[in-house]
Amino acid sequence: MTKVSPLPAARLRATLDPTRIQWETSDAIPRPPRNGMRRTPQPRVLQALELALHIRDGGYNVYLSGEANLGRTYMLREYLAPRARKMDTPPDLVHVYNFEDPDRPRLIALPAGQGRKLRTALTQALSKARKEAPSRFEHDAFVRKRTLLLDKFQTQRSKLFKEMDTVAGGEGFNLDMDDSGSLTLYPIVEGKRLSEDEYEKLDATLRKSLKLKGDRLLQAMTGLMRKLTRAEQDFVEDERTLEKEVVREVLDQFLTPLADKFAKTCPCDELKRYFADMREDILDNIEGFVQRDMPTHMPQQQPDLGPPPEDTSFRYDINVFVDNSETHGAPIVVDDHPTPSNLLGCIERESEMGALVTDFTLVKAGSLQKANGGFLVLHMEDILSYPSAWEGLLRALRSGLARIEDAGDGQESTKTKGIEPEPLRLDLKVVLVGTEEMYETLLVNDDRFPKLFKIKAHLTEATERNADGVKVYLARIARIIDESKLLPFDRDAMAGLVDYGSRIIEDQRKLSLKFPVLRELMIEASALASMKGSALVDRTTLHDAMVARTYRANLVEQHYMDEYDRELIKVRTSGSEVGRVNGLSVTWYGDFEFGLPHQISCTVGVGHGGIIDLEREAELGGPIHTKAMMILKSYLVSQFARTKPLVMTGSLCFEQSYAGIEGDSASGAELAALLSAIADVPIRLSLAFTGAVSQSGQIMAVGGVTRKVEGFFEVCSRHGLTGEQGVILPKDNIAHLMLKQEVVAAVNEGRFSIWPVAHITEAMELLTGMPAGRMRADSTFTPGTLYDKVDRRLAELGKLAKDAFKQKRKR
Repeated sequence: MTKVSPLPAARLRATLDPTRIQWETSDAIPRPPRNGMRRTPQPRVLQALELALHIRDGGYNVYLSGEANLGRTYMLREYLAPRARKMDTPPDLVHVYNFEDPDRPRLIALPAGQGRKLRTALTQALSKARKEAPSRFEHDAFVRKRTLLLDKFQTQRSKLFKEMDTVAGGEGFNLDMDDSGSLTLYPIVEGKRLSEDEYEKLDATLRKSLKLKGDRLLQAMTGLMRKLTRAEQDFVEDERTLEKEVVREVLDQFLTPLADKFAKTCPCDELKRYFADMREDILDNIEGFVQRDMPTHMPQQQPDLGPPPEDTSFRYDINVFVDNSETHGAPIVVDDHPTPSNLLGCIERESEMGALVTDFTLVKAGSLQKANGGFLVLHMEDILSYPSAWEGLLRALRSGLARIEDAGDGQESTKTKGIEPEPLRLDLKVVLVGTEEMYETLLVNDDRFPKLFKIKAHLTEATERNADGVKVYLARIARIIDESKLLPFDRDAMAGLVDYGSRIIEDQRKLSLKFPVLRELMIEASALASMKGSALVDRTTLHDAMVARTYRANLVEQHYMDEYDRELIKVRTSGSEVGRVNGLSVTWYGDFEFGLPHQISCTVGVGHGGIIDLEREAELGGPIHTKAMMILKSYLVSQFARTKPLVMTGSLCFEQSYAGIEGDSASGAELAALLSAIADVPIRLSLAFTGAVSQSGQIMAVGGVTRKVEGFFEVCSRHGLTGEQGVILPKDNIAHLMLKQEVVAAVNEGRFSIWPVAHITEAMELLTGMPAGRMRADSTFTPGTLYDKVDRRLAELGKLAKDAFKQKRKR
């Protein structure tokens, strides 16, 4: 028999000796400067991000690939923050009124912090100008000049009126002018001017005659009326010119110094052009800029200047689109709600008189614009929830321009008159955070994605458990304590955290990089220590926190254990039986993982049906489990069908299994049950077996061995540990054991055993207590061995199947 030794307790988990930690408590760990992950356990990600930051060409955005609980966003901030602080702060962006095309607001870039200052200064300057201009119109000099213009106009109008009145009098009409300057012809009959009522009472023939005569008179006075209209226009133009001179002086006093000041601070042609256009617009729309009452001392008889002017003051507002006054270096924007409006920007509308209206002051920036000149971080699960936001992002990155469209968040709406702001030229790095599966999906289904996100930064879930790895781990533990304001951890507790890092990843040679999971345990341990009144977190408190975490999550596991205790689930941990073996599986309930034992049984008989997988027949077995069954059959053929065919009928089944089964980790146990059933040799039920089998009989590594061992140990503990119980597992899985202290203690005391095997024959010898045997040159096996029994029984089954229906003829 092959000698297989059980594992000593020291090999069942990796344990960091607390004396190897040179600091008494976490407070003594030196805090390295935040230099952006120079000593990072993610070198692959560091290299990718460094490359991306040094490439200015478009399309070299980053996809950060990794599972949740790896601290993806935290790591990005940690890396980008020190580099962003060294970069130039991007300019402020302001939208201003476009005096040439009001539907296309202009976008002007100003040095950081100047946008808000410009808006405040301009508002104050224009407010002072509006207050000053009316008072200038009241000055004696202006009043005198305007009075001269008005007197000149009234003299011209009176002269023209007399001429027209003379012409009208010669034709038997009287010309009258009211206070507003309107002219009216009244007929004179029998030396008396008729009113409108008297005119209506005249004979129809006479009225017709007077009307024709009046029409001819108006035609005769057309030239004089044209002169009167021209005189009114000249007066209006002269008056406007006079007002422009006054307003120009006011603007020179308040606006020109402001424009000169910002021209030095913000030397850009767009701003100079804006000030010049605004000045001209104010001079062309004085009535809208300066709201004033008609002076009471002004003569009433002056031209009618039309309806009240529209208020144009909104044109001179400044919309601070992106404000970087509080930004130091390049911005880092993490958008956790990337709706189309939040990501791409939007144009808001206001209700006015029952209609929705908008203007350039209602243009709002999105994360894309706010992150320009820096970094935009988006989570894939967030942005893919809004397809229109994803499409808009790809369009913007492909064109290099961020356009703000007047539309809802991906919803069709009635097209209304809107505005089209000037697009922003993009200069930023976009970092998408998502899983590897999502990356592969985008790579296959969207040909734009690989062109725009050419750099992939792939996170690893673990780092090496060596001296450097432990130092990095302890430094991260210290940072978590500082950032979360936790109680300090003593040396033993820190060693326990390092061991917990290996347990998370289930590898004695690795440390898990799922720092958010580690942080949760540390927070809970700190809270328990605080509840005890302790100033430090010790190893006992850390263990209590682990136990409490398990207790909160293991209710379903407890229900299973109760059913094992009551023997509702039939799993024996003592004795032996033919064709029956204890297999192990891993079950997830939410985020809690636990192992459970299952009985695997096999029956064998005469026939040609072969080996039937009942799980597959019931459509409960997955494709990997089906493949494992085929490999099992292939092993039988390679060992026992060299000189004869395999003729038999058998079936394999997971007892009391009512859910789907997937994976190949039970194929070793299934093969053991099958060999036991064929050879009619009983199997020890005090042992459980997990491991995948190859076509050559090798036992290969499987997942979840720690939880599987602990699950069977729990059942055995409830039934009573006898020293005979244990678990057989693949030799390659030894490094993946990170068992609880209870299991380690039981092994150390000889009450439980872990048996590593490399081949199915080693497992069968442990399970049956008899040698497996070797194949001889004639394809038979060593007499008296397990495989000899299997070979002889298969030959017998084949003969029985062949002769089963033969009848002896008697004559």
